Amino acid sequence: MQALHGKSDDASPFHQGEQAVQARLGVRDAIEPWARQVVRPFLPEQHREFFKQLPFVVAAARDATGRPWVTLLTGTPGFISTPDPTSLHIAARALPGDALENSLTAGAELGLLGIELDTRRRNRVNGTINAAGANGLTFAVGQSFGNCPQYITERSWHQVGVKPGDASATRYQRLTRSMQAWIGSATTLFIGSGYRGQGQHVGYGMDASHRGGAAGFVTVLDDRRLILPDYSGNNHFNTIGNLVADPRAALLFVDFDTGSLLQISGQATIDWDSAEVARHPGAQRLIAFDIEQIVQLDGVLPLRWSAPEPSQPLRLIKKTKESEDVTSFEFVAQDSAALADFTPGQHLPIEVRIEGHTQPIRRTYSLSNAPGEGRYRITVKREPQGTVSRYLHDTLAVGDIVNTRMPRGDFVLAHHDRPIALVSAGVGVTPMVSMLHALAGEAGERPVYFIHGVRNSRHHALANEVRALAKRHDKIRFNAVYSKPRNTDRQGNDYHHRGRISIELLKELVPGLDADFYLCGPEGFLADIVATLRQSGVQPERIHTETF
Repeated sequence: MQALHGKSDDASPFHQGEQAVQARLGVRDAIEPWARQVVRPFLPEQHREFFKQLPFVVAAARDATGRPWVTLLTGTPGFISTPDPTSLHIAARALPGDALENSLTAGAELGLLGIELDTRRRNRVNGTINAAGANGLTFAVGQSFGNCPQYITERSWHQVGVKPGDASATRYQRLTRSMQAWIGSATTLFIGSGYRGQGQHVGYGMDASHRGGAAGFVTVLDDRRLILPDYSGNNHFNTIGNLVADPRAALLFVDFDTGSLLQISGQATIDWDSAEVARHPGAQRLIAFDIEQIVQLDGVLPLRWSAPEPSQPLRLIKKTKESEDVTSFEFVAQDSAALADFTPGQHLPIEVRIEGHTQPIRRTYSLSNAPGEGRYRITVKREPQGTVSRYLHDTLAVGDIVNTRMPRGDFVLAHHDRPIALVSAGVGVTPMVSMLHALAGEAGERPVYFIHGVRNSRHHALANEVRALAKRHDKIRFNAVYSKPRNTDRQGNDYHHRGRISIELLKELVPGLDADFYLCGPEGFLADIVATLRQSGVQPERIHTETF
């Protein structure tokens, strides 16, 4: 692991702690080029609109002693505004008695997490408070990036009136029995961490992050110690990297029924690979948290959240092997009722019960069929270590039931008449096929360039379906790119180009690069394509990405 005290590489969005963890876990080379494309020093327009409609934001900062804390800042939607892409104004302050009541001042480092529990969207932005006063905070953006929707328990919010006399704040150094019960039943927490480092690099500062799981996913060892599982994520390792560099951390638990907050500050230790890790299903590592200070704020929030939307049971009616390691699963409603329609590119949250796991396990998979068919189809790659993908491939049978939520996601086609380039690699083809069905059925003759890269025919999922659509519609130009064709693969029939998708190939297939590009695939693939498209003059607003 590299040293944690020198200056970070100015070109990297990661500080030394994050880089050290990425190197330790073997993802450093893959994640760096992708992160340079998606971690931005400004708020994209989509993120600006997202923050403006939120009723609360999660905030992580340090108090006057340098101790980290996490809290919620709340207001009527619109209380967060974005005067420009590099700043936010938050018309709110920390509540009386809050651990950060007097700490959100000019010059303070601040990590923000915008999260929409009912849609499972979230975006993170880190930076510095430029000004603070009676009207709230003005915040300068250092880094901005989106997060995946995994492990978020869906909840809908509503506002309530809170009288000053209704709220109270109390400080503790140990968990009471009621606090232990609160934590033991939680499905959601927020964690704050940070790394000051040396100099003014944007990678330094505070982070606010979400953690979620089934009720009981946090283990209460005693009144001073907790165990948090760390599940697979986006491989940025922002929180873990912070903790390697600086073990001080903070936790926030929200009572969604009463509007109460439980703020905890202490020290964290990473358990990388002990036997204890295996006792927490799905955990990649554990965070042992030693409690030092606690603040409980009862009934302080003007918000309440309802239970998650009811899940809908679906019945598997068809299971189709699409390639050596990819299978499609087609579902209808268990009671034969009509299914809610979806927009091509969206994903389907599913939940399955697997033997050996005490709680249902949730995952999201892109829908791969055309909308309006009265069914949902997901197309899933079997991952050797994937708990849910292995269950779907090896155990789930026609007639079995899985529970789902409503389709969601914003990786969808924009409304315009420009040419479209759907560019994918591997199992990233799945949302593209759904989009292709929609584009094939629309009026007009605008060109649609469908370009897919895969190893060879054994791994080429949904190939015949795409070929059939291209054969029926002259406006669809289909090109398959095989990196390692088999001896029996025929160029011009099974595939059209040998090698990998490159900017040179895109220039050859998409005249003048005059198209809106929709990209889906592994992080390294996306990083290369996004970077070279931008270097070739394609405007950022015409590049849309989805990773898996």
